[in-house]
Amino acid sequence: MKNKAYFKCIKGCTGEFALSEIIYKCPKCGSLLEVEHDIENLKKTSSDEWKNILNSRMGTSKWPYGSGVWRYKEMICPDVADKNIISMYEGNSNLFYAKRFGEKIGMKDLWIKMCGNSHTGSFKDLGMTVLVSMVNEMISNGKKIKAVACASTGDTSAALAAYCAYAGIPSIVFLPSNKISTAQLVQPISNGSIVISLDTDFDGCMKIVQEVTKDNEIYLANSMNSLRVEGQKTISAEIVQQFDWEVPDTIIIPGGNLGNVSALGKGFKMLKDLGLISKMPKIVVAQAQNANPLYLSYKTGFKKFEPVTPERTLASAIQIGDPVSVDKAINTLIEFNGIVEQASEEELANASGLADRTGMYTCPHTGVALAVLMKLAERNEIDKNGKTVVISTAHGLKFSEFKVGYHEINIAGFESKYRNKPIMLDADAGKVKEVLEREFSVKK
Repeated sequence: MKNKAYFKCIKGCTGEFALSEIIYKCPKCGSLLEVEHDIENLKKTSSDEWKNILNSRMGTSKWPYGSGVWRYKEMICPDVADKNIISMYEGNSNLFYAKRFGEKIGMKDLWIKMCGNSHTGSFKDLGMTVLVSMVNEMISNGKKIKAVACASTGDTSAALAAYCAYAGIPSIVFLPSNKISTAQLVQPISNGSIVISLDTDFDGCMKIVQEVTKDNEIYLANSMNSLRVEGQKTISAEIVQQFDWEVPDTIIIPGGNLGNVSALGKGFKMLKDLGLISKMPKIVVAQAQNANPLYLSYKTGFKKFEPVTPERTLASAIQIGDPVSVDKAINTLIEFNGIVEQASEEELANASGLADRTGMYTCPHTGVALAVLMKLAERNEIDKNGKTVVISTAHGLKFSEFKVGYHEINIAGFESKYRNKPIMLDADAGKVKEVLEREFSVKK
């Protein structure tokens, strides 16, 4: 079955554009585009048939359908030939049953979607495999593309660099100087990208990359390119499939440039249109208080949105004051009866510290989502007995400097409630036993 997919303006302007066309915004009104699918054609396969097809592909080695993204190929990007797909079997990330953390905050059915357990350590792989595959398809069909470029706060650049390296396509990444972790910086360097560090923030990098990609010889890979959203929407499908086609009551996701928010909603809407699910979850967006333009808009009932100048935050990947996907995100939140809440630096750091005490190793962005979860649970704004999923966007190992700073109390401005410094002792068994007895009594 061949499905039709094409770009279309999110504001409803007339006109369809092929996925192989290099276009990011509506030529009539300047709004972002989104990928539309021929749902009626997809409905020719029954919901039970779709479940059987998708379950049969899950985790297999059959190229490319064992990927957690390309398992859903017909629903995301049918235009790419299998031979041109650039996949490293991304996705298939586990749902972590957060039993002990849930008990501490009164949540009975709490799960963490571990999107950091992917090839480059973040959920950005899900969108990048689709985008780079489409570029590879275009190049194989004779289109002249010199390179693929992105502005990034770290994770997007890592994904772009890795997938382009695998495809043999040059990549360029623009990073804000001294605003990302060492692990995030070294990933694109190691994968051979042209890495340009700019004396600005992410929003400044975003302006530069849009200028650089205007002539269409360099392809834009940021989330304003809606091919990325198509890959990221598979988070919705994979969560539901992992729950044996049961829909969670609430999903909480960190929000920066906000492409992930609309991706979640788009995934659930498609599943419902195809009869694979019968209800929709509540979507909650968690923002850092130091970079909170969507939260401020939410407080007005989304009557207005104004960019902000973000302050420095430990959650550096969402330190974004002028998100390009804000219109899509607001539309999604209105449709899903969503909530936006914020977390202070102290709240996100200590939520992350508490989560780690229960077996996780969380990135600071997941800390933002967990802090928001704790606030909403305390205020009874979400169902404590319902099934709740928190999207963990990246692996904690990419942010080890944050962890070290937290436990060594090098982060100014608040107390590290769950710090755990190493105990330095002489190699004396008697002293070791004495200290262990003391520690055991403290932890009772």
